[in-house]
Amino acid sequence: MTQEKKRPEADLHDSLPVIRDATATKQKENAPDPQKGDGYAALREFLAKSFSAEEIAEVDKAYALARQSHEGQLRYSGEPYIIHPICVARILAEMGMDKESVIAALLHDVVEDTAETLDDIQAKFGKAIAYLVDGVTKLGKVPLSTKEEQQAENIRKMLLAMSQDIRVIIIKLADRLHNMRTLNFKPPQKRRDTALETLEIYAPIAHRLGIRAIKEELEDLAISYLDPVAYHEIEESIQLQGNARREFLEEIKERIQTRVDQVVPGARIDGRIKSVHGIYRKMYMQNHNFDEIYDIYAVRIIVDSVIDCYNCLGIIHDMFRPIPGRFKDYISTPKPNMYQSLHTTVIGKEGVPFEVQIRTWEMHYTAEYGIAAHWKYKLGMSGKDKFEERLAWIRQLLENQKDSENVEDIVQTIKSDLVPDDVFVFTPRGDVINLPTGATVIDFAYAIHSAVGNRMVGAKVDGRIVPLDYQVKTGEIVEVLTSSQPGKGPSRDWLKIVRTSEARGKIRTWYKKEKREENIIEGKAELEREFKRNNIRLADDELKDFLQKIAERQHCNSMDDFYAAIGYGGISVIRMMPSIKEAYYKLIKANQPPEVVITPPKKRVKSSEGVIVEGIDNCLIKFARCCSPLPGDQIIGFITRGHGVSIHKRDCTNVPQIIALCNEPERWITAYWDKNVKEEFKSSLLITCLDRVGLLADVSGQLANMHVMIHSMNTRELKDGRCTLTMTITVDGVEHLRSVMAKVAKIDGVLKVDRS
Repeated sequence: MTQEKKRPEADLHDSLPVIRDATATKQKENAPDPQKGDGYAALREFLAKSFSAEEIAEVDKAYALARQSHEGQLRYSGEPYIIHPICVARILAEMGMDKESVIAALLHDVVEDTAETLDDIQAKFGKAIAYLVDGVTKLGKVPLSTKEEQQAENIRKMLLAMSQDIRVIIIKLADRLHNMRTLNFKPPQKRRDTALETLEIYAPIAHRLGIRAIKEELEDLAISYLDPVAYHEIEESIQLQGNARREFLEEIKERIQTRVDQVVPGARIDGRIKSVHGIYRKMYMQNHNFDEIYDIYAVRIIVDSVIDCYNCLGIIHDMFRPIPGRFKDYISTPKPNMYQSLHTTVIGKEGVPFEVQIRTWEMHYTAEYGIAAHWKYKLGMSGKDKFEERLAWIRQLLENQKDSENVEDIVQTIKSDLVPDDVFVFTPRGDVINLPTGATVIDFAYAIHSAVGNRMVGAKVDGRIVPLDYQVKTGEIVEVLTSSQPGKGPSRDWLKIVRTSEARGKIRTWYKKEKREENIIEGKAELEREFKRNNIRLADDELKDFLQKIAERQHCNSMDDFYAAIGYGGISVIRMMPSIKEAYYKLIKANQPPEVVITPPKKRVKSSEGVIVEGIDNCLIKFARCCSPLPGDQIIGFITRGHGVSIHKRDCTNVPQIIALCNEPERWITAYWDKNVKEEFKSSLLITCLDRVGLLADVSGQLANMHVMIHSMNTRELKDGRCTLTMTITVDGVEHLRSVMAKVAKIDGVLKVDRS
């Protein structure tokens, strides 16, 4: 239970908004006035309230260096680049961060975008600030081949820096927040990519750190770019009902204040509006109407002690009728981000439901500022142990993905571990285990201890035997059944069932240590099978060098480590194949003599199907069913006999790897997608999932929410309790398809989504 503390003499809560403003308004906050320069004068004035003269002098020094280094550089908006680091520093200053954080914010792009080096920063400002700048600096100069590798390495470095100094990620969040506020100046595709990354990575990290204000604004801004139609619909709904509900809220606040003051004098009562993203999740992902969302407006009661919290709860339940199942005690059982509060939903005499949150001042500061409260209020983390507890999940995350060599897997596991929704499950002894939504009893076993998970043979939930893929729910008591048989270990199939990277990492570690020789043999065989299936043939010497380079890219020290990683599942050969095939084609092409091709001048003709072919006028275009190409795919045309030009994906299995060496190279013709193609295309999905009641409805509902048309659907039951779902849908391109696949993959029970 949180240590009780009185609020400070200066009521710092006055700086927090009582009612949340629209995001459109928030985008203008902290934006410098062009008439008043770059905004540094206002920042300096703000810092003078809490910084000493010596600290201000150091900040001045950092500003001078940043301004000089970024001289002549402009942002997409056309503004001088120096405005960006100043705005980031202002965000941190308003959060109450320390001098080092503010200075690092001013300098965070200097090393990346200017001639200044990290050594220069260290010489001028010290080791601590240099470390913060290095932690925030992106890895743009590292030669990595894929976007997934780039993202994985960025996340890996960020987590490592976070584990050493949490201020790194707080600066990074402030950086991302200002970039999101000014994202409208970026190209459309860049806006969508940045918004999606923000929603999947940065907003969840802000949630895990407990920084509610930044988390909600990042989510709202991301949704405004990813689904602008839904965003504006929600904003309009809030505005239409806003006045009536605000009047209702004010009346409720007055009634509660009058009653609470009799028992708990000095309690503060505020109103709150739910974030747009919070409403979006319930409306479009949980299929609720706007009127069915009870907690759009809420009352928040802030008191001095934990006892006062429970006294206020009794008063609320006496005044209003509580809704069963809507009470949550996060004081006795805090969230993983250490959030503490009492939540209850009640119904007033008017029949209108509303939520009431009750917390102490310390809990409130921690809820608003999270980790940053450590610097702003010196509250919420009283003692080193509590502070370390709040950072333990970062080190756990690093530990879980340490043995995984596949970059895509690292990104996915990190994303899944940052999902904000959690369930609270009890051991038979009454200990609370926090797990993400959708976690199974296997995840529960490994959360207790790796030895328990490795020896697991079954589980009981509330006294009854359940299957191993059973997904635990809040409040359930789970008992793990283990075997005393020597050498008992997990099944490889568990990797397809578990939800947490912790469980997945411990299973792989067991196979890595206990079955190394077996893994090496299995890994070699799997690699040979995939090479044969993809027609990759090299001489022994060339093959050895080729595989060595692949192993190095996967951070493997030896070929045995590489084969073993494939064998125990740490590396997916299938996921690697596109990059392996690309490297193979480059090697083959390099060994071939230069090809001289003399062709007559060709016309570039636009077809009615959104495809441009070279050298043929008014041709009939059809899309090959074997690969179903979409806008965004690299394509090639094949001149058929009597049926026009057939368009294939360039990596289709029916397309020769080297055109010049095939039987009829003259029938293969260059083709491009028209940049302005607006047609819709059919594409097929192969969904592998657990066989459960309602899964088909969930998949159909998710596609309906995304306005995706389903043309056909087939299901097939497998022997191992899984099933496959094949469907044909309409999309407008590769990016749209990837977005659909990502949403479907998040549905409970879905194991894998492939393009078929």
